[in-house]
Amino acid sequence: MRNSGVMLAAALSCAALFGPAASAQTAAAERLEFNYGIPTADHGTVFVAEDLGLFEKVGLKPRFYFFQSGAPLLAGLKSESLDVVTAGLALTFALGQNIPLKLIFWEANDAAGEGLVVDPKSDVKSYADIGKAKKIGAASGTCAQAALYLMAKKVGIEYAKLNVVNIPAPLFRNSFLSGSIDAGVAWPPYSMQLQAAGFPIVSFDGDYTPPGGACPGLTAVRPDFLAQHPDVGRKLVQAESLARAAIAENPQLGIDAYVKHLSLSPEIAKATLERQCCGRIPSFAEQVDPASPYSMTSKEGGLVGKIMLAAEALYAAKAIPEPIPLKVVQDAVDPQYLRDYLAASK
Repeated sequence: MRNSGVMLAAALSCAALFGPAASAQTAAAERLEFNYGIPTADHGTVFVAEDLGLFEKVGLKPRFYFFQSGAPLLAGLKSESLDVVTAGLALTFALGQNIPLKLIFWEANDAAGEGLVVDPKSDVKSYADIGKAKKIGAASGTCAQAALYLMAKKVGIEYAKLNVVNIPAPLFRNSFLSGSIDAGVAWPPYSMQLQAAGFPIVSFDGDYTPPGGACPGLTAVRPDFLAQHPDVGRKLVQAESLARAAIAENPQLGIDAYVKHLSLSPEIAKATLERQCCGRIPSFAEQVDPASPYSMTSKEGGLVGKIMLAAEALYAAKAIPEPIPLKVVQDAVDPQYLRDYLAASK
């Protein structure tokens, strides 16, 4: 953390480079109001940006709407009542339903904290035993469902032969206690919360997915909203940069944000942050590097490749009606705002 002060100073310096709309003196009347949809998951930088007023600092005024998982968020996108969203593979699900989006940066890498959680009495001791599970919780259209498909594929079991129950991770504890499931794929912070409650994580996504995982946490914007407000993309990147720098300088901010926004205990919040933060979130430089597993500039690898793999999984699981064309994904991934930010910060 020795360079964290430098990081924060650099982020603040870049704020100045983006002009008066991004300064601390931005008048309330100039701030762009918009509807921001987000699942109740480990989106720490968004929480910290809200808590510290960083969106307002860059000239934005979000109204937040929270969803139990990414899938219900789709209704808000379909109706165009949400302008900006941060979510996991629900955004791939959205592309599969022909909902137009621009994916502008990685906010998290949920594969770092997502994993296979089991009842301690279960015969499932690792992902290799997934065929022994009686009922597996995995929310439809989410990273959990894609991870379960990749898990089954790796061990040579047909996904269709698994008994999958459409239950989101926040409901797993009661489902385990009632015997409704004996295994499930949980995203953070619920994976950590379940483990602390006595339901062990026997494998993380990295054990059965490609390098970098297959669960990108992304911030996306409706193309029409971007066209109406061309500055919103760079301002969202800027707020993200300020939040990352603030957490790097003082990790307690991230812990406190998880406690406040997700009602976690400080211990679970700390475990979640350690699993997800600082070094595990793709850097902006990695996101514009065509050779990176997190690349937003590669036309077939990086993020595009991960979304195509996830789309394959969702199609095989019958979560989307047909495969997503490569061009649809390529058109959705837009590194322009990251590139603009990095160019301005030099």
